Amino acid sequence: MSLKDKLLAQRIYLFLGALFITSLVVSNLIFQKFFYWYPIDVSVFGTKLFEISVGILPYPITFLITDLISEIYGKKRANDVVVAGIFASFFSMLIIYTANAVPATSWSPVQNEIFTSVFGNTAVAVFASMMAYLLAQFVDIQIYHFWKNLTKGKHLWLRNNASTFFSQLVDTGTVLLLLCSFGAIPWSQFLGLLTAGFLFKVFVAFVDTPFLYAGVYLFRRRFKLKINEEVNLI
Repeated sequence: MSLKDKLLAQRIYLFLGALFITSLVVSNLIFQKFFYWYPIDVSVFGTKLFEISVGILPYPITFLITDLISEIYGKKRANDVVVAGIFASFFSMLIIYTANAVPATSWSPVQNEIFTSVFGNTAVAVFASMMAYLLAQFVDIQIYHFWKNLTKGKHLWLRNNASTFFSQLVDTGTVLLLLCSFGAIPWSQFLGLLTAGFLFKVFVAFVDTPFLYAGVYLFRRRFKLKINEEVNLI
């Protein structure tokens, strides 16, 4: 690969990392709003499909990006992005803590009570999310590369969905377990939210598979990569 191509690959990796970190941090900031989408009239453990946090909307993007980076740049580069995402999330929590601690002026459009109401549970959410995220993302990457090595780079759909399904179950279960333990969510909603959240993520995983194929195809065509060949960055 020429130096020009390596610089381009480095730049793309940087933008993928930025998109990953933005999706992760935003999902932690907006989690307190819950929305509904009722494609079918079904309730599971008292929760209708689907009643879920808006924080779940950008979160699957992170798994799509780590799968794409794993496929094109390799396991180490995917792990590097995960670690950077953890640092960014905790740093954002520190900023929010500071913003919440300083007093609002009398003319501030957002007063202390409103700010605390919106961001007050962010610390608990970030802690719960990061514990779940740390476990789920590394599980996702490990399973992805297990299937990639086993199939010798073939059957992209298999490793994408197998890794995402299991890691999303780990993520959803862990974050709800921690949030319920801290009292942020009542235990009575645990099973319903677990089922609804996991099924929604499985649906999204199916939907994002063509996008992964498209991304891998464009990378291989642009950088002339063979099946199972990875880009070595500078």
